[in-house]
Amino acid sequence: MADLMKSMSMDLASPPPYLSYRNGTVAVCIFLPPKVNSAGIWLNPAAPSEILRFSLPLLEAQLLVIFSITHLVYAILKPLGVTFFASQMFVCYLFPLSPCNAGVILGPAVLGRIKPFNDILFKPGSGLEIVETIATFGFSIFLFLMAVKMDVREAFTSTRRAKVIGIASLLPPIVVGLNAYQSQSDKLCIMERTMGTTIESLSSFSVIAWLLEDLKIGNSELGRLALSSSTVCNLFALFIINVVGLSRHLHQSTSLFVKDLGVAVVFVTLVFVTVRPLMFWIIRETPEGGPVKGAHIVFIIMIAIGCSIFTNWLNQSPFLGAFLVGLAIPDGPPLGSALVDKFDCFARGVFLVAYVTTTTMKVNPKNVYSDPERFKFSIIFVVSTFLAKFISCFIASFWGMMPFRDASAFSLIMSSKGVVELQYFAGYRGVKILSESTFSVLVLNILVNATILPIIVKFLYDPVSKKYAGYQKRNLMHLKPDAELRVLACVHGSESVRAIIDVLDLTCPTKESPNVIYVLHMIELVGRDSPVFIAHQKHNNKLVSSYENILDFNPYEEKYGGLVTVNAFTTISLPKLMHEDICTMALDNQTSLVLLPFHKKWSLDGSVVEDENSMIRNLNFSVLHRAPCSIGILVDCGLHSWRQKLENSFSSYSIGIVFLGGNDDQEALTLAKRMSNDPRVNLTLIHLISDQESENAVDWDTMMDAEMLKDFKQNEVGGGCNLTYTQAISNNGKQTANIIRSITDDYDLVIVGRRCGVDSVQTAGLSEWSEYPELGVIGDLLTSMVLDSRVSVLVVQQQLYVG
Repeated sequence: MADLMKSMSMDLASPPPYLSYRNGTVAVCIFLPPKVNSAGIWLNPAAPSEILRFSLPLLEAQLLVIFSITHLVYAILKPLGVTFFASQMFVCYLFPLSPCNAGVILGPAVLGRIKPFNDILFKPGSGLEIVETIATFGFSIFLFLMAVKMDVREAFTSTRRAKVIGIASLLPPIVVGLNAYQSQSDKLCIMERTMGTTIESLSSFSVIAWLLEDLKIGNSELGRLALSSSTVCNLFALFIINVVGLSRHLHQSTSLFVKDLGVAVVFVTLVFVTVRPLMFWIIRETPEGGPVKGAHIVFIIMIAIGCSIFTNWLNQSPFLGAFLVGLAIPDGPPLGSALVDKFDCFARGVFLVAYVTTTTMKVNPKNVYSDPERFKFSIIFVVSTFLAKFISCFIASFWGMMPFRDASAFSLIMSSKGVVELQYFAGYRGVKILSESTFSVLVLNILVNATILPIIVKFLYDPVSKKYAGYQKRNLMHLKPDAELRVLACVHGSESVRAIIDVLDLTCPTKESPNVIYVLHMIELVGRDSPVFIAHQKHNNKLVSSYENILDFNPYEEKYGGLVTVNAFTTISLPKLMHEDICTMALDNQTSLVLLPFHKKWSLDGSVVEDENSMIRNLNFSVLHRAPCSIGILVDCGLHSWRQKLENSFSSYSIGIVFLGGNDDQEALTLAKRMSNDPRVNLTLIHLISDQESENAVDWDTMMDAEMLKDFKQNEVGGGCNLTYTQAISNNGKQTANIIRSITDDYDLVIVGRRCGVDSVQTAGLSEWSEYPELGVIGDLLTSMVLDSRVSVLVVQQQLYVG
């Protein structure tokens, strides 16, 4: 022992010790002698094969190989539309990790030729059990997080249509699957048939949520219906699967079955009666907007682990306990989102990959045909269950007036399989309910299902390709004089509300042309899988009230009486899918203009940039490319002195519009003309022309521009406000920049057209220096001067797509 302690106290130039846990003892191995030359290089380092004989480096090597090869296969298969989960199964099912299964990549043909790999890395009994244990523990955390993201209330508060589809997707497949084997011999295990059929009939919420995220259709009407229906199906199936699992003790003792069932019911009741109120207490103890205490996070994880141990003691899957605790935790911020933020990346990125790999590694494709009768039975109930599930979902959705292609895609989504079904099959294989032959067939079915179905769904249902194109022009230019102005105002927080209201206040509603404002509060989806859409006029609960504090447009609505109607909504969704909510809402409500805040936030005095949100910027780009109406991006510099002018009816408000010509500038001019009806507004139009234009060059766009400017030049716009029309000649971008710089200090707001992709003499060379292409050349030029001039800018783009 003295020699061992002496060797452990060597200097830092020595190679580190490695801990190895074997047969309940801890051994410290020092690679001796650690001779170092004058350059500090080890003269006799340990061989890699020797290092891999110890637990820690072996586990690290196994995880590294699994992670590297699965991502390499995914990179190859991703262009074909194959999901990451299917890529993981490809690695192990088609290329088994165990060398005895003769895999291609990880078998003896390639990596199996490397002696440490063949003898140590994935050889059963030589460290494979360690990575399996780590992966299983990590998967329990993954399922716990999936349950946290799942809103169990949705099963009871969802629409009648979702409930009907959820039940129809579960019961008919079970009935058909159970009757499919009656012609088989009695040698087959009834429990195997029943459990296999029930799991095949399942529509897992987590699997479907993950698939919808991969397909980027979670915010679509079809995606929302699939999530609601799968929640109903998942909870019913969870009850049936566990009752069937407990019933395997019936042949031993009826009293034992009743006892286990009673204990399970009491356990589930206690979880929701005690754990859920405790979670709400933790939420109340968390300061508003502050982080959840680390002690609370650890306490919750310990509860989940303890419940997993208890359900294992009940002869149930240890995953069940963690899943039930996750269901008892309120989804979303602050608690659900805190748990997801801390654990989801590692659980999904490392543990889940290891679990899928090690579980699929247990499959030997040679076992598929080892028992012909079981193979025949497996194929029959797998095919019959899938067809029954697909047909029942198709009838239920198509009967609800869903188009044929959408109904087909929806039915395929509800029939998809994934890691949850794989976990069930692996668990019941472990307790000898499923045979090796049946297990191999069922895992192969999951692989085929997870590979083919997403590709077909993407072909059948692609809402992005429609570009939300309307069949009529919805913009300001083509709005009838006596038509109401419908505007969709998008806000991300309270800081953008005031600026949006100020712009709306300038649109000057009248009795002939009132304003109908749709306010959409956009919140990032964290801590849950289901997107949320709230119509504040139809709800009255604590959740909605907290969001209504941000959407305070009541003073604006009351100011104009019946001339303004405000409808407030909140959407909680993934940032990459928020544009779908905006475009869908604009299309459904036939709005003429969508107002978006710029992604930069200035300080109150406009002197510095306080925040720059890339998520908002990406969202603005997506809306610009797909919106079914015109769009305005408001750059608010944060200087609030001009807002006092709006509140004072005796103060004037200066608006400038820079006009070069084209659709976007015409749309911007139309909006400026509407603002000119306000007697407080002083409107100035700066018309930039070049020498070539002054030589009477005429084309269609020039004629349209002249028509738009005609009444403005004649001072026939507005209700008696001050109008000014000026011309400025610019023959290059430098002259334009000088003109813009000279006028910015004269106005509180400048309106410009985006003019994306439109080349002109006046803007030559400016696009090369453009930092924000979403604002166009002139808008970008004005924004770059905000810190000097502190002028707010409104960039307008006319509707792009008309079907």
